[in-house]
Amino acid sequence: MYTKEQLFHFTESVFQKCGMPAADAALAADVLLSADMRGIDSHGVARLSGYVRLYEAGRANMVAHHKVIHETPSTATIDADRGLGLVVAPKAMDIAIKKAKQVGTGWVAIQNSNHFGIAAYHAMKALPHDMIGFAMTNASPLVAPTHSKERMLGTNPICMAVPTGENRPFVLDMATSGAANGKLEIAQRSGKSLPNGWVQTKEGEASNNADELKNGGSLLPLGGHKGYGLASMVDILSAILSGANYGPWVPPFVAFLNPLENLPGNGIGHFLGAMRIDAFRPASDFKEHMDLWINRFKDSVRTNPEVPVLIPGEPEFDLYAEREVKGIPLNEVVEKDLQSLAEKLGLSL
Repeated sequence: MYTKEQLFHFTESVFQKCGMPAADAALAADVLLSADMRGIDSHGVARLSGYVRLYEAGRANMVAHHKVIHETPSTATIDADRGLGLVVAPKAMDIAIKKAKQVGTGWVAIQNSNHFGIAAYHAMKALPHDMIGFAMTNASPLVAPTHSKERMLGTNPICMAVPTGENRPFVLDMATSGAANGKLEIAQRSGKSLPNGWVQTKEGEASNNADELKNGGSLLPLGGHKGYGLASMVDILSAILSGANYGPWVPPFVAFLNPLENLPGNGIGHFLGAMRIDAFRPASDFKEHMDLWINRFKDSVRTNPEVPVLIPGEPEFDLYAEREVKGIPLNEVVEKDLQSLAEKLGLSL
């Protein structure tokens, strides 16, 4: 087990070794550790060496200077200068919140970026301001559209974070594929087979093999054509709207694969938003009714008395509280990966 502080300082030091300014390194580390603390282990420090490899391949700019290239009172488009989404997305969310304070809502599209960690980190920044937060991103193509066997879309997550009164916030953070690619990576490390409906072979046949993507297969969209539609929506808002790459042209996260040539856009794209509740009704009234909504759903009749009805975000809040006390467990493969990274950079894990 490692404490949050141990892994934070190590992660921060790794980014600084790559030339990232101290403030940006701390922000990037905070985003990654928020994933580990919430139990989204696939998007935490397990990804750290991947960011370093992107930097070493010249595909990630650790000293990026993002700039607003288009703006209205309620919207902005940002060029991330090939920086990490871990850094630009929280800063973009701050812009969205500032605009929402001024005109009711704020929306920011980002191009020329890289992977931005868990969407919940960015969407949840709106909560202390009595705002509803939104965050989504496109990703490298691993998902086949319904009735196709060609990888055309990313796992393209969507998050919505909603403030409440007495209850913990409602935080829906979900991939639009049957499962996020990180869950396949976890299954590979533990040698487990996959549930039905997660992947298909390169011939388009059902599979439970966690290594299927390595064999040319693809992930499947969540709920068939409905997940395909949601992933398409994320791709359009994150990339076509911002000027980033989309569909099969999104650059791969892994550094050993080169981006395609003649790309239609710049980098990968994100879309973030903040909506002021009191632009619609008093925030106190809204949060009172959110509490009523949550309490009634949790009191609904269960199919199994031993299994509770959960509110989106509830398992992650529980894990966060648990890991604050017990620490963060690291998979053996991830721990060895971090040890190798520490030795290469002259650091101590």
